[in-house]
Amino acid sequence: MKNRCFFRLVVCLVLLMTGLTVKAQTKSPNVIMIFLDDSGYGDYEHNGNPTIKTPNLTSLKESGVNFSQFYVPTAACTASRYSLLTGRYPGRSGLGSWVIGPHKERYIHPDEITLADGLKSIGYKTAMFGKWHLGTPNQANNFTPDALPMAHGFDSWIGTNVSHDYENSMLIRSAEKGKKPAPGYEIICDSVRHHKKVAESLTGICTKEAIKFIDKNHKSPFFAYIAYNMPHLGLWVSNKFKGHSRRGTLGDVMEELDASIGQIIKTLDRKHIRDNTIVIISSDNGPWIVFENRTDSKYGDARLQVGYATPFRDGKGSTWEGGHRVLGMISWPAKIKGHRNEQTPISTLDILPTIFSITGVTMPKDRSIDGRDISPLLYGKKFKEPFEFLYNYSRNTPSAIRKGPWKLHVKIGSQTKNNYGFTASKENPLLFQVEQDLAERIDVAKEHPERVKEMLSDLEAKENQINEEGTFWDN
Repeated sequence: MKNRCFFRLVVCLVLLMTGLTVKAQTKSPNVIMIFLDDSGYGDYEHNGNPTIKTPNLTSLKESGVNFSQFYVPTAACTASRYSLLTGRYPGRSGLGSWVIGPHKERYIHPDEITLADGLKSIGYKTAMFGKWHLGTPNQANNFTPDALPMAHGFDSWIGTNVSHDYENSMLIRSAEKGKKPAPGYEIICDSVRHHKKVAESLTGICTKEAIKFIDKNHKSPFFAYIAYNMPHLGLWVSNKFKGHSRRGTLGDVMEELDASIGQIIKTLDRKHIRDNTIVIISSDNGPWIVFENRTDSKYGDARLQVGYATPFRDGKGSTWEGGHRVLGMISWPAKIKGHRNEQTPISTLDILPTIFSITGVTMPKDRSIDGRDISPLLYGKKFKEPFEFLYNYSRNTPSAIRKGPWKLHVKIGSQTKNNYGFTASKENPLLFQVEQDLAERIDVAKEHPERVKEMLSDLEAKENQINEEGTFWDN
């Protein structure tokens, strides 16, 4: 009799523990999106940089999928951030330019549905840490709070309204009783560029506040968008990391970022939620190479302050691969097999539909979403959906299209004013096979007239669809 009671007790305990395990495994995953600023493909140890140490990013790569062909749809910050958060091409934003300054009237429209909006709608706690650059309350828009993160799905925010090198870049935090620069916010520093201690602490502030958020919300699903200001010029690094790297100040900045990401991962481990947390890391665009030969810029001698787009041509503010192809890693130990280098091309446009699919957020039906759900690819299953991708230039209009391994340029441009001996138009486009010709050196348009015709037709059809659908600002 005693043995039977003991056996039943053991069975009940096993069933109870099994149920708890199943519950833990089926709990909605946490999501952390880390977005660096102006960081080149070649700025990382795992991508071959010989003098910058990034062991935590290497470890993250080993726990998930490293995408060697990871794209952003534009090579500048505002438009890139819009596309990340909405899954939509920059031409749908109505902002008219790939960068909007702090005095611009427009901002990301309140009718846009962001990653934060979707996740918040199913009960996630949401927060942002770092650079916003999708609008600023100002006189032109009556200091509207709609220009800042809490109108777009975030429960809280601390960070800069624009890049920290603007004269009037502000460090702001959400505050219930705050009134500046808009209701619900308070200004911590009204000119980051001119306050050295604040500027040097930007990376640390984002990291510390993100860790506090994780500590507070680890028992419920959360979304943390961590948009570090670095390594955008001018470079700022805390005292602890000054002189840390063989690569000088840029290396110091990158190694502080790597250590910060390591602290966030350790927090997940400490709270026993690492396995069920999706961590995504990328950059808004490539390195700002227009400054790599400047000794007289507002950043001083910037020649050694700029990162690497190696092995791709050009960088930030260009139509070339070096501006659009960036770091891309996704880790989720509970569901994604690690130690994978994935050559299938994807983009930040794919993040929103993928995360919505994984977490059960209903995809909006009243607007175009340009990204794809790549979750089968993450799970190691067959993924046959083709990669058709528009590159967008300064007015948020298409400059090129990629289909499979082929890239067709209809416009070329670079902040360096270097056209590398090429010209391009819809009448005379350029065609490169960018999986073989990484630096876009050999134009093969004349050898493939039918492919050129097909890709040009696809580009124009997509461009027309974007124009015909219009933007929320048009209504």
